[in-house]
Amino acid sequence: MKFTTKLVTAAAMLAFAGAAFAQKGETVKIAFIDPLSGLMGPVGSNQLKGFQYFADKFNKTNPAGVKFEIVAFDNKLSPAESLNALKAATDQGIRYITQGDGSSVAGALIDAVAKHNERNPGKEIIFLNHSAIDPDFTNSKCNYWHFRFDADSSMKMEALTTFMKDQKDVKNVYLLNQNYSHGHQVAKYAKELLALKRPDVKIVGEDLTPLAQVRDFSPYVAKIKAAGADTVITGNWGSDLALLIKAANEGGYTGKFYTYYTGVTGTPTALGKNGSGRVFQVSYNHYNMGGDMGKWQAEYKAKFKDDFYTGSIIHILTALGQSMAAAKSTDPVKVAKALEGMKFKSFSGEVEMRKTDHQLQQPLYLTVWQPVDKKFTYSPENTGMTLALVKEFPAYIASTPTSCQMKRP
Repeated sequence: MKFTTKLVTAAAMLAFAGAAFAQKGETVKIAFIDPLSGLMGPVGSNQLKGFQYFADKFNKTNPAGVKFEIVAFDNKLSPAESLNALKAATDQGIRYITQGDGSSVAGALIDAVAKHNERNPGKEIIFLNHSAIDPDFTNSKCNYWHFRFDADSSMKMEALTTFMKDQKDVKNVYLLNQNYSHGHQVAKYAKELLALKRPDVKIVGEDLTPLAQVRDFSPYVAKIKAAGADTVITGNWGSDLALLIKAANEGGYTGKFYTYYTGVTGTPTALGKNGSGRVFQVSYNHYNMGGDMGKWQAEYKAKFKDDFYTGSIIHILTALGQSMAAAKSTDPVKVAKALEGMKFKSFSGEVEMRKTDHQLQQPLYLTVWQPVDKKFTYSPENTGMTLALVKEFPAYIASTPTSCQMKRP
């Protein structure tokens, strides 16, 4: 009897060990669906290199023991092309997708993933959103299979306007944004929060421009100057910010810019030595954080002759590794459950994937364009300039409430 009991116990222990490490050695493919061509191609290409770089790095250390493999799809910044890419990814059996460039694209993917998962039980997909920041995605349009690792537009505007309320030189503001959901949300929250915190500030003008189609922003700069604006608030990114800044410099505009994406490909070069002390960025990471982030940015620059700025890539791969280890599986159904409410150590301290709406809770940082110095040494695009830290907003301040009524499977 004792011998039999020992055999049963040993078998149970072996079975447990097998279950605990069932996912070890598996290859987990992640479909990267973002622009790799066109005006926004340089941004997507930079992020793809970031995913590949950190996948290689974390494959050696992730607690699940899995191997991440990034499979790239060029969506040309088109929702229709993105849905074709999603179909191609699912045909290849890929069950994790990531995207972030363009909330118009993200909205289409969120809907498509939800429909796919409803129609294909046992083949569910998780959408890991690295940069699409329309607040609706974690409020009225929240979905169980979508997880956002950037801070949404309302969180960033909350931080920006908290700083701006004490800047007495901000009196006349011009809103210039891209004409799709992200740009609409930036303008909406700027108006609402400035009215609340600085009711004396006037909105002296507003424009919405087509996404990635404007090559000459000089007419818009002329309108900004004619309106008497001392400040511009813009959520523009990629070429739409770089070309706006270039036109502002050439047009002699000397007001301030409050932005979300000054550090992204093209804009540092467009700024050059201009704009010192006048161009601000709010983001969840920055170029002078030091520590692991500083080391990784230096390695990335040495390897690719480019700058690493999409820190959500690190969050995604860290969270995936830990959730797969906790779930003891790579099955998206089990991993999604483990991701909800997960807390993990980040380059910015402990962060949390809020269970209520799947919005990562994290600190935000306000930085300003200025020459590099002994304290702020990183020079994006080798401009001799940098984004120096002005103010940090802890996660509990950067957080905003959610109206999400999450429907769980």
